[in-house]
Amino acid sequence: MSAIHLSIILPAHNEEHRLGPSLEKVDAFLRAQAYNAEVIVVENGSTDRTFEVAASFQERMPQLRVIRDPGRGKGLAVRRGMLAAQGDYRIFCDVDFSMPVEEINRFIPPALPEMDVAIASREAKGAVRYNEPPLRHFIGRGFNTLVRWMTLPGLQDTQCGFKCFRREVAERVFPLQTIDGWTFDVEVLFIARRMGYSIVEVPIPWYYMADSKVRVVKDSIHMFTDLVTIRRNARRGLYANSPLQPR
Repeated sequence: MSAIHLSIILPAHNEEHRLGPSLEKVDAFLRAQAYNAEVIVVENGSTDRTFEVAASFQERMPQLRVIRDPGRGKGLAVRRGMLAAQGDYRIFCDVDFSMPVEEINRFIPPALPEMDVAIASREAKGAVRYNEPPLRHFIGRGFNTLVRWMTLPGLQDTQCGFKCFRREVAERVFPLQTIDGWTFDVEVLFIARRMGYSIVEVPIPWYYMADSKVRVVKDSIHMFTDLVTIRRNARRGLYANSPLQPR
């Protein structure tokens, strides 16, 4: 077993204003835990001081690593972080922490003793949304209907930005990821399910952040084309191989 129980991956693009407060929250949270953990910030393609802000926390957070990648895309940043991580469990989180950081323990043992993949859900029974504009909610539910129809039947919320993977699952799934944009998480969940791993939705309290970077209409159109790409990749056999042995 790894000496690191949990890896927290924070993809960060132009997050100089939100990253500092978020790292403060993560640091306070981890200081209260009995397990060993690491935090990985992956800064990719920022034009502001995101990298400098992250680096400034390394002295006070010895468990923090900062990776810099010139490429763009949340999916790219998450893949870099997941494959660089050393934890037995690896969770990626949106920097805005629209889900309270304290909820992280619900995604790992002992709360979920047999988990392969655990994803935050704003739609599962017990979840609560706060302050979300009705139009955004409507468009999001429409996109999830397409996701369930085209790729992942049964999952109620694939787009919430908090997802945890067991070590083996992360190391098998993420090398096969091809999408670097917003829809990467649909792709990695699709790959995990094809490999026979279980996916659990964890109901969470979720707070809408007005400065969210998602452009609801434009990004939804692009994300639909990504769903088509996932289906095409599957037909071509691009998800059939893995760097580790099958279960």
